[in-house]
Amino acid sequence: MNLMREIVLISLFCIFFSTNVEAQKIIGVKTNIPHWATVTPNIGVEVAFWNNMSFELSGGYNPFEFGNEQHWKHWIIWPEVRYWVWEPFYGHFLGLHGVFAEFNIGGINLPIDRLAALKDRRYQGEMNGVGLSYGYSWIIGNNLLIEATAGVGYGRLNYDVFSKGKEGFKINEGRKHYIGPTKGAVSLVYIF
Repeated sequence: MNLMREIVLISLFCIFFSTNVEAQKIIGVKTNIPHWATVTPNIGVEVAFWNNMSFELSGGYNPFEFGNEQHWKHWIIWPEVRYWVWEPFYGHFLGLHGVFAEFNIGGINLPIDRLAALKDRRYQGEMNGVGLSYGYSWIIGNNLLIEATAGVGYGRLNYDVFSKGKEGFKINEGRKHYIGPTKGAVSLVYIF
């Protein structure tokens, strides 16, 4: 799992920094506002290249544990290549994104039937996937944008199931193919 993470990060680093440096290159720094609702600090960087293309690398990391044996720890990375209909950072775009995540979640009572098991169990594992996304970006100031994006795709989950608590014992393990939402964001973007 660590080898895969290192390969992904090195590949993304090479892709991100292999473009030619130009005086008119547009760079945006962003944060996903709803991601903060899960107490997850996050940041993204997007670089325009060619005429209507850009590359975004965003991610979030939540290292926190809450009281009463509640866990919501995770990290997630979304690399994405985008095609903008008019010009980068304005209007409609289509994207191809990846999703790479690790999680340690449990002891949480959510009002969603599919997630009811989180109340009495803890799930620890990873997800890797790919998806297509659509989004739109609005200019709200000289260098400020609001961007909304949603994506669907495929993910492969590998996880272990533990009894509730930090020192819980392993109950089961699972491997699951997932088709559904793989990305969602309403981001505040600052353009350099």
